[in-house]
Amino acid sequence: MANCSILASMSGRPPWQNIWQGEGGHRHKDGSLRNHADGIASMDLFVVPTISFRLLYGFLILQHSRRQLLWLGVTARPSAHWIARQLTEACGWQHAPHYIVRDRDCVYGEVVIQRLRAMGIRDRPISPRSPWQNGHSERLIGSIRRDCLDHVVVFGERHLRHLLNSYQEYYNEARTHLSLHKDAPIPRAVQTAGRTLAMPVLGGLHHQYFRA
Repeated sequence: MANCSILASMSGRPPWQNIWQGEGGHRHKDGSLRNHADGIASMDLFVVPTISFRLLYGFLILQHSRRQLLWLGVTARPSAHWIARQLTEACGWQHAPHYIVRDRDCVYGEVVIQRLRAMGIRDRPISPRSPWQNGHSERLIGSIRRDCLDHVVVFGERHLRHLLNSYQEYYNEARTHLSLHKDAPIPRAVQTAGRTLAMPVLGGLHHQYFRA
């Protein structure tokens, strides 16, 4: 029997909690994920209701290393061909990630898998009914709802696309992250001189501060 199993039986905790236990009693994730974060991205779909109770679908692609939001798309009828086109537009002019994490939604059909293979991206679907394995995208969807969509009434596809484009710019250039030491996904230079000014974002829901 392994030492971790013996310790787990003595402490009353499952083995993986002891394996992840770090110094000072704090857990830490596997270092291999951090080491390969530059080459990992994830994608996911989320539903947005409109004022007329019509359902629209948002599609995002997130880079894990800097938490950069690479793409936000909107459609009323998601399909494998549409997602394959979004992948091409998101990564066509940039360095494509080595791996992409996704759930097992049936919309990711053979067309998407072939497109990933053609772009040199390794497909990594998560286990069935395990959304926590795509936690980065799930957390981002929650941020999009809390920071933006929960505070506005969406009138239609064009309106939603405008909102998400504005949020993407705010998220990448101004929104700070603790994992990035309170920097934004696109690094910003530290401004120490000048008067502090506030620029409203998303109709005043948030503000971007800078010196001038």
